[in-house]
Amino acid sequence: MKTFCTAGPIRPDKHYNIPALSRWDTGEIHRLIAEERYFVLHAPRQTGKTSCLLALMEQLNAEANYRALYANLEPAQSARGDVEAGMRTIVSGIAEDARRYLDDRRLWEGVEDALRKFGPHGALRGLLSRWSEENDRPIVLLLDEVDSLVGDTLISLLRQIRAGYPDRPRAFPQTVLLCGVRGVRDYRIHDGDNRIITGGSVFNIKSESLRLGNFSHKDTATLYAQYTEETAQVFAAGGIDYVFEQTNGQPWLVNALGYEACFRAKEAQDRACPITLAIVEDARERLIERRDTHIDQLADKLREPRVHKVISELLSGDIEPGLAPPSADDQLYVQDLGLIRTRPQVEIANPISREVIPRALTWVAQT
Repeated sequence: MKTFCTAGPIRPDKHYNIPALSRWDTGEIHRLIAEERYFVLHAPRQTGKTSCLLALMEQLNAEANYRALYANLEPAQSARGDVEAGMRTIVSGIAEDARRYLDDRRLWEGVEDALRKFGPHGALRGLLSRWSEENDRPIVLLLDEVDSLVGDTLISLLRQIRAGYPDRPRAFPQTVLLCGVRGVRDYRIHDGDNRIITGGSVFNIKSESLRLGNFSHKDTATLYAQYTEETAQVFAAGGIDYVFEQTNGQPWLVNALGYEACFRAKEAQDRACPITLAIVEDARERLIERRDTHIDQLADKLREPRVHKVISELLSGDIEPGLAPPSADDQLYVQDLGLIRTRPQVEIANPISREVIPRALTWVAQT
């Protein structure tokens, strides 16, 4: 029996799901790749970014016009500013992913040679250049969790990709897609002189910044209909509308509410009984009170000064003494984190977050 996905990428054989590639404009993606563009995909955590990248890799490889590879760079986060350790982790990870997804061992054979010949500040460029020259199809490289990297390791990654950019597609990947929570403009990096530089100045070859959106009402209804089709248990009138209203289609919240209402609520264990509005309302309260990982991650972001002043102004209409008013960039950054939406007006992202955020800010007083 399938279930709702509340952790990690979607597995269509295990989870009710909205097909990943239906959630963005694949025509635009193919155009950017055909034009040899480097671009960015960003969205809040648990929105479906990784699922989309894996699906895109599978589709591109099936079409056989490109050789596409997905790689997750998050393991290199712990290296922080240690470029040698960070780059060894990155190039080794990309080589292992090529072996796993493409059954291609050539990158593994070149890792030590690239590190020895080019050093940590050139190993990634050297490895990708050689691999691109050896392939009979242009390379499309999909790099996930790029903004998890820290300091000089992130600078080195971005600058090596930029240095290889003029050599595409014969001697460097035709397209590189950077994926993370933040857009490149919000990669704020301390360099060796402890100055803050922005990702936009390091990675000025970016041509587009795409944002993965929430589920629509239709998507939410389609997802829940898959559960009903498998179990014959229906949602009573108003239940799905309530879920969409409370979540604004945020994918993790939609899935988490579905899982809580359909699989954890005792009242729903009898599949002959409908999932009533009361069951969904109770599921919402339990989700908020339990402070699951996704909700805790959002609450943790409130400690950042840029985030705090945007949220403080929204909740109280006032800015704390000593803090400058939030800028348009601050608002866009907090929107990227999934805490607010800016249209049709600036407000907390959804009713669940409107309840979670004040609770998080007053947690000590509550307890």
